[in-house]
Amino acid sequence: MSIRERVAALNAMVQAGKAMEAFEEFYADEIVMQENSNPEVAGKAANRQREMEVYSAITEFRGATLLDTLVDGNRSASVWRFDYTHAQYGRMLFTQVALQTWENGKVVRERFFYDPTPQP
Repeated sequence: MSIRERVAALNAMVQAGKAMEAFEEFYADEIVMQENSNPEVAGKAANRQREMEVYSAITEFRGATLLDTLVDGNRSASVWRFDYTHAQYGRMLFTQVALQTWENGKVVRERFFYDPTPQP
């Protein structure tokens, strides 16, 4: 499967509300992830825990809309519009860009760019 096809498959799983399943299938053991300018988190186990904390705080998931995707070589960028309710912050409605680097069919680096301010 090409990187473009893998990006499409990963994004389809996120849209279907299966982000953790996509994480298990498409992310490398040595994944390094970063939220905005926060420190990087290295390793699949540490990032799995971080992601599970985020998703376990979602009390209602209304949707993830894919607005745009770009694939160039082993890099991809997907622009998302998320809508969900977070237990601590309330309704979250925001746009996020996920910038990914791929190696051997897996994401090895991902950085998210978004405005972390909850939107009513």
